[in-house]
Amino acid sequence: MLNFDNRYVRELPGEPLRSPLPRQVHGAFWSPIEPTPVAAPRLLAHSREVAAALDLDDAAMASPMLLEALAGNRLLPGMAAYASCYGGHQFGQWAGQLGDGRAILLGEAINRRGERFELQLKGAGPTPYARRADGRAVLRSSLREFLCSEAMHHLGVPTTRALSLVATGETVIRDMFYDGHPVAEPGAIVCRVAPSFIRFGHFELPAARNDLDLLRRLVAFTIDRDFPGFASDTPVEIVRWFTEVCERTGRLIAHWMRVGFVHGVMNTDNMSIIGLTIDYGPYGWVDNFDPGWTPNTTDASSRRYCFARQPAIARWNLERLADALAALLPRPDDLLAGLERYDEAYASDFCTAYAAKLGLREWRHDDAQLLEDLFALMHRAEIDMTAFFRSLALLDPERPQPQLFDDTFYRADLRQRHGPGLAGWLQRYAARLRLDGRPPELRVAAMNAVNPRFVLRNYLAQQAIDRADQGDGQMIHELLEVLRRPYDEQPGREAFSARRPDWARHRAGCSMLSCSS
Repeated sequence: MLNFDNRYVRELPGEPLRSPLPRQVHGAFWSPIEPTPVAAPRLLAHSREVAAALDLDDAAMASPMLLEALAGNRLLPGMAAYASCYGGHQFGQWAGQLGDGRAILLGEAINRRGERFELQLKGAGPTPYARRADGRAVLRSSLREFLCSEAMHHLGVPTTRALSLVATGETVIRDMFYDGHPVAEPGAIVCRVAPSFIRFGHFELPAARNDLDLLRRLVAFTIDRDFPGFASDTPVEIVRWFTEVCERTGRLIAHWMRVGFVHGVMNTDNMSIIGLTIDYGPYGWVDNFDPGWTPNTTDASSRRYCFARQPAIARWNLERLADALAALLPRPDDLLAGLERYDEAYASDFCTAYAAKLGLREWRHDDAQLLEDLFALMHRAEIDMTAFFRSLALLDPERPQPQLFDDTFYRADLRQRHGPGLAGWLQRYAARLRLDGRPPELRVAAMNAVNPRFVLRNYLAQQAIDRADQGDGQMIHELLEVLRRPYDEQPGREAFSARRPDWARHRAGCSMLSCSS
């Protein structure tokens, strides 16, 4: 059914102890640990695209044997269950050892095309890194991760994927907002899929412990397995590899800023070494445009991980990775070239992305002021980011009509107050389009290809959660189907592109979320 070749456990050192008891793990990158079986697993949803990538057809996905594996109740032939060991900076502070606290890897599957995918169960029980927690996940967080992984992929954003969402038939006790009100919630497990789940924090931990031999082994393994075209782990190659990591990270963050995605918890242990979006916790899409918005309740006071700060935080995280790698190099300053490449890649991709969002052939220097003025206006006027950019394609440069954007405002009083300002900006924008001279039909098609009609707004995910809690999983499938074609109009599904309703402005799960969400 699945063909496994588990290089991570074969080539990197692990510890012999199989106990889930919390402990500090030294000299090893993984701990052997099997998932904890659940009472009554039930497949709620799966991604047909991810299944196909793993050579799994409908019959395989309906197999009781595969369901048992996706629930953590059994291991299939070739699987090697383990949790990986890493550290990280959390909210700007070194946190020491962290590791997979509620994620258990099942091994590396190789498909018929020779592509490698790590399979990981999130919520499959305690590991040595669970720090006295139960290692489980609730349905609401699992559903959000399952849907968002696939939504981001179809938006064209580099991301880990999700094969399946399985209800466990058990409850999990969680205090959603850490306010002393724990409740029993339905449990679930997501099977996450990616070419690699190695994070910045995997390199930080051995460096912090001055275990340079272990660090060197991980660098050599990562370059050889995950970065084709890089020949060795010599100092020159390490610098070249780090530069590639920086470039991928810059392009990733530009994608986030393009679609209005806010990760919410950009700790270094949540940063992928291969440039994927990883660990979907308290994420969200910008509704009314606010550069300072964060979806994470834990980040509400400092807003370290707000929308506008994501590019700077990604660079800060790369600097911490550079600190870890510096010990392997005779000239650590050589890594500065990689950080400069991050700046260049992010700036280039951001400008290219927003030229496309505005329908321009190319980005000119003075377009920066046009965009900055738009962002400031959208912020003051509480204009919906996704709806506004999608509506922009409808503008006639010869007769710009501000009323096209009436439905993108969240408040009527602000529409009245800032309507003249929007009209003025549209006149400037129309003049820029006329100067650009792009044929209207080409411009509209190009804009609609980069400005999504549908994104996974938090209130939509929360509605799916509410219904799933009552045993109705239909909205999960509806959302999954809609989000497969985020740039298409999809007549009859307009409700899934509606801006956030007033009832959801401050409701838990629809505006801000905790790290347990």
